[in-house]
Amino acid sequence: MVEHRRFGNLLPHLVLIAGVIVVAFPVYLAIIASTHDNSVIANGQMPLYPGGHALETYWNTIMSGTGKTTREPVGSMLLSSLIMAVGIALGKIAISIISAYAIVFFNFPFRMATFWTIFITLMLPVEVRIFPTYKITSDLHMLDSYSGLILPLIASATATLLFRQFFMTVPKELVEASKMDGAGPIRFFFDTLLPLSVTNIAALFVILFIYGWNQYLWPLLITTRDDMQTIVIGIKKIIDVKDALTEWSVAMATAVLAMLPPVAVVVLLQRLFVKGLIETEK
Repeated sequence: MVEHRRFGNLLPHLVLIAGVIVVAFPVYLAIIASTHDNSVIANGQMPLYPGGHALETYWNTIMSGTGKTTREPVGSMLLSSLIMAVGIALGKIAISIISAYAIVFFNFPFRMATFWTIFITLMLPVEVRIFPTYKITSDLHMLDSYSGLILPLIASATATLLFRQFFMTVPKELVEASKMDGAGPIRFFFDTLLPLSVTNIAALFVILFIYGWNQYLWPLLITTRDDMQTIVIGIKKIIDVKDALTEWSVAMATAVLAMLPPVAVVVLLQRLFVKGLIETEK
């Protein structure tokens, strides 16, 4: 018999509510600050209720930016970040799933050595190999381009490892049945493995999209043109001013806009994301 305690879950709920408040309150402040005039924020007298400048602030932010530091509309920076994040996520998934497929289902010399070489690259993040990567990108004339933003970051040992572990759980009977039906390697990959991998692909897409969206160091190094800068760089430039007053309303509006695409991706792919992380049956 299960004992129903009236106040048994009170403490966990209080802890969860406190955690939500701690996480959500800064976001709430950013939203509120974006609706007030910059002078109200600068003198430290900002109230905790919305102001009357929301439409004006967001319109100016999206269409014109600050004009002092970024010299580029935030809408353009959002587009650059979106292209970069989607390109990195799709590129990582495409390369990783093909690599894992070759490692699991094909026998070739040094197969495991190849896998462990890929796995070892986990110890070489972008920050460690930043200078040789920049040199190669520069020599290939990919500075200030979307290909330069995306291609150096699309290799992923983590995604390859996850797809490999998933493919190793595919029953051998399924492989044999596909062979008996006359399916070749390409048909087996597209007709059998890809449908089975949808939830895993969705889960990885969410993680990798946020990874690409939050990139700061790499775009900072290879972009010099204002029309190629990403939203993360834009926020930094808006806040980091030397001889001028920081436009806090624009900065907060930019931060709020920067949160929307990752939140939208998580919300839209939430079910597939959770299913891809916990599903074990094929």
